[in-house]
Amino acid sequence: MKILVVGKGGREHALIKTLHSSPSKPDLFCFPGSDSIFEIAGQTDATDLPTLIDWMVGEEVDLCIAGEESYLVKGEGLANLCAVNNIPCWGPNKNAAQLEASKNFAKEFMFRHDIPTGHSQLAHSYDQALAAINGQYPTVLKFDGLAAGKGVAVCPDADSAQAFLSEIFEEKRFGEGSLLVEEYLEGPEISIFAAVSGSQCFVFTPARDYKLIGEGDVGANTGGMGSVAGRKILDPELMEEIQEKIISTTITGMEQDNFSYRGFLYFGLMLTKDGPKVIEYNCRFGDPECQAVMPLVSGDFAKFCMGGAQGKLDSSLLEFSEDWSVCVILASHNYPAGSRSGDVIFGLDKLSDSTQLFHAGTRKNSAGEWETSGGRVLAVVAQGETRIEAVENAHKEASKITFDGAQRRTDIGILNF
Repeated sequence: MKILVVGKGGREHALIKTLHSSPSKPDLFCFPGSDSIFEIAGQTDATDLPTLIDWMVGEEVDLCIAGEESYLVKGEGLANLCAVNNIPCWGPNKNAAQLEASKNFAKEFMFRHDIPTGHSQLAHSYDQALAAINGQYPTVLKFDGLAAGKGVAVCPDADSAQAFLSEIFEEKRFGEGSLLVEEYLEGPEISIFAAVSGSQCFVFTPARDYKLIGEGDVGANTGGMGSVAGRKILDPELMEEIQEKIISTTITGMEQDNFSYRGFLYFGLMLTKDGPKVIEYNCRFGDPECQAVMPLVSGDFAKFCMGGAQGKLDSSLLEFSEDWSVCVILASHNYPAGSRSGDVIFGLDKLSDSTQLFHAGTRKNSAGEWETSGGRVLAVVAQGETRIEAVENAHKEASKITFDGAQRRTDIGILNF
């Protein structure tokens, strides 16, 4: 079985490592990939989406797995092009992927199918957004499009809201687009991941991530500075409520809307005093939650994804550890405002054998050393029978790695518990 994974970051590194350990021993390839990924997966000669499809056809690839979200909506859409060329794709078609690509599309879907969520209003200009906020703070502002996890701002006051509106409508930080003004929901956040194939659904281990750069959840929004995963994050009664009111309702809604969804679906939830509500959907595994969840998965992940892409989810192919898993991100200098490349990374050889290391923004220099090449650089992941044990293991291992300008939160897995 030949499998191609689309993406290049820590999430894709985690997916490929899990696929690599599958008993079915698939031949793995990645596009665009990275130096770390290419240690266990082959490269392609593709330069863009059309040439990638040509390469897959020529190599008779059996399965394409979408890791990175942008390819799902780029051009004609990754899954759509795969379907035309009879390549099973574990990732939704372009229409279904609008659940992530457009926050307004997702909100209208939720309103249409009575899925619990906060109220919202779409604004097409700075002035419309201010009118929608109407002096009510805190407020949540979301760019209506893909923004690599950075297009959301929780604004406590007028100054912060106006600064973000300037980024959206004047500086056009994320390009052309509208903005959603959303109700501010209070409560702990939780990430639920489901494998979806039509009406079939299988839920993976839930997780919680940490989006802000600073200790204590302060500072700028990032793509994620760490995560914790475990079956015991949610009590069974709450998980049953989420399954009934949100997951099942979403699956039914997609069937009614003829989405023909196949792939991972992420539910970003807020556990409010009025019950769980959807903050957002992502049409792929979360990052860095994927890095915490994948080490808890055993079994034939490759066959599982292949079956899902062909319309048959077989949950018997997978098993999940009851342990906790904690992921600590090391980010480069000046992240998230920018990033710095070329800082040599030390300490990778000091990690224990039980530690999982996923590369997100690294490359090898001419001397064969690993160096920084992006904002989020590495994910250090460890497990434990208890959350505290996993926390201690992960932070102990992460502290062994150093590079100039390294940023790391020491409260990952501790705060919000």
